[in-house]
Amino acid sequence: MLGPVILAASRSDRMRRLISAAPVTKQVVDRFIPGETVDDIVPIIAELTAKGLQLTMDVVGEDITTPEQAAAARDAYLALVDHLKDLELGERVEMSVKLSMFGQALEGGHELALANVRPVVEAAAAIGTTVTLDAEDHTTLDSMFAIHEELRKDFPQTGCVIQAYLFRTEADARRLAEAGSRVRLVKGAYKEPAEVAYQQKHEIDKAYVRVLKTLMEGEGYPMIGSHDPRLISIAQELAHRAGRKLDEYEFQMLYGIRGDEHLRLAAEGHRMRVYTAYGTDWYGYFMRRLAEKPANLQFFVRSMITKG
Repeated sequence: MLGPVILAASRSDRMRRLISAAPVTKQVVDRFIPGETVDDIVPIIAELTAKGLQLTMDVVGEDITTPEQAAAARDAYLALVDHLKDLELGERVEMSVKLSMFGQALEGGHELALANVRPVVEAAAAIGTTVTLDAEDHTTLDSMFAIHEELRKDFPQTGCVIQAYLFRTEADARRLAEAGSRVRLVKGAYKEPAEVAYQQKHEIDKAYVRVLKTLMEGEGYPMIGSHDPRLISIAQELAHRAGRKLDEYEFQMLYGIRGDEHLRLAAEGHRMRVYTAYGTDWYGYFMRRLAEKPANLQFFVRSMITKG
């Protein structure tokens, strides 16, 4: 399986330098990350929302080593909120954040991340939108869920992400499937040990369906993060069985992957939200996109061969 190899490479400084220096890399990265600045991304937001799509915006960057960098990440999101305010799109454009960007891994990181993310969540609420806390590797999740619970006391619309490949996720889903909750379910995109996570695709897919069934039968708002046609079809069937209307759940997919499917689902009346990342510190995000799907890696290698 190439996925674990690619995920290991995502932590390699040598591979970072090699891939970043490849002449073809930027044009391939642009498929998944359509801009480096807020100004770059505003036309993308306008284009996608005009097509009936919704968005969740992610400022890429995870390797935070100082409190100053964490504060800069906070400020980058606050700048994004200022631009979204001018666009007056409300909940059609929300934000996704990784708490590692807000200093979670630093000394006193739990408190630091909470202090940095709170003003972003508050600013988002002030313009009629919200924030979803992305899930990272399993060692960070207790902190993420605790911050999520704390933020929901004042901002109950704050969402979180759970990952189907982790053994703990079925219990997390039962706890989170309550009225007012917003939960995005993904398969998982980090290299996790066999002690905590399923390793085989068929096991992960089965776990995904079990967790999704829990969310659909619960009282919260499920967000289906998948590009898998079979899982999308199963999600629609589970929603129907649970008696959910089209505005009582949504699909989420990554920018640059299955764009035609984004439009098809939106045309059928589904809420379809595109996870759209931007920024200069793109390496970790990009490598996980390659690891998630062989076709993404094939696209990259083919581009290097033909354009390199």
